[in-house]
Amino acid sequence: MYQAFLVKYGEIGIKGKNRHLFEDALVHQIKYALKKVDGEFAVTKEQGRIYVEAQTDFDYEETLESLKCVFGIVEICPVMIVKETDEETLKKGMVTFVTKVYGQDPAFTFKVHTRRGNKNYPLDSMQISAMLGGEVLDHFAHVKVDVHNPAVMLEVEVRNRLFFYAERIPGPGGMPVGTNGKAMLLLSGGIDSPVAGYMIAKRGVKIDATYFHAPPYTSERAKQKVIDLAKEVAKYTGPIYLNIVNFTDIQLYIYEQCKHDELTIIMRRYMMKIAEYFAKETGSLGLITGESIGQVASQTMQSLLVTNAVCSLPVYRPLIGFDKQEIVDVAEKIGTYETSILPYEDCCTIFVAKHPVTKPRLNVIEKSERHLEEKIEELVKMAIETTETIIVEP
Repeated sequence: MYQAFLVKYGEIGIKGKNRHLFEDALVHQIKYALKKVDGEFAVTKEQGRIYVEAQTDFDYEETLESLKCVFGIVEICPVMIVKETDEETLKKGMVTFVTKVYGQDPAFTFKVHTRRGNKNYPLDSMQISAMLGGEVLDHFAHVKVDVHNPAVMLEVEVRNRLFFYAERIPGPGGMPVGTNGKAMLLLSGGIDSPVAGYMIAKRGVKIDATYFHAPPYTSERAKQKVIDLAKEVAKYTGPIYLNIVNFTDIQLYIYEQCKHDELTIIMRRYMMKIAEYFAKETGSLGLITGESIGQVASQTMQSLLVTNAVCSLPVYRPLIGFDKQEIVDVAEKIGTYETSILPYEDCCTIFVAKHPVTKPRLNVIEKSERHLEEKIEELVKMAIETTETIIVEP
């Protein structure tokens, strides 16, 4: 019965003179999300509202799931549209809506809420609500009015057309992707980094990603796992440019030349350097990692300080204060958890010391890295030049 969806946004509404730019970005993201849905849609703006109207037959559930992945949407309301706006049509429309949604003899408590976008309409919002409430009571014997705690809120918006709805389906919230610049995600096959990318993208940031692959120590299945994770994140962010860096020679050289308890932190520093190179090349304004304080040896406060020292761009860590279960909860919600726990190791877990340093000092680590001076720049250059970049779409 639904021909359209009323899309409601949140903080976009307080953007002042720039509000239209955010609205346009949200419309663009909605259109992109609906490209993969069977059917044709018109997406329009009108008085602080965005409407998605089907122009052809469409799959309701598929359309709804696509809209649930668009950052910036706070609520999705399936609506019945009536073109005429006179009082008789308004009353008949409400009765038709209730019948189609709740059947011929519904039994519930309700309240009618009216939003009058057309200020020239002869009745005000309270009068419309009272009129429609009376109409519902007259036509359905087992319904009752409850203005304080209704089981069903019957909503009507009076504009150049009439919009009837009763369901408010939560959207992901946040800001439309692309309204707050771009950042480079260090993406691994673990649970944390896909969640970090999702959370930064939710604030309107376009995401690219860099993955460090270490064949033959990591398999093609491990690489495919990361691509699959990028696909899940791309449902929310749009296409992701994924840089796949061959990190094997760098890892082996560090393993040969440096103390084994410092391997993790030194490898991490070179990952950050390479990711920052691609970030600067593509106009990213920062790096994103899935680090959480104290979760592993490379994520103590001291380790994070030493890692940050190699970067000139800011490093965003949206999970920094999360515990593991909180991260898992988000991963399950966005659909990355089941892929993340597949048993294919990435290069972060291959050369792990039994007792890695947990409180590294920057001067000590920099001194250890002097043992790499003979070949490391050449190896980094080779890794960058041989990087494979693919476009990952949902």
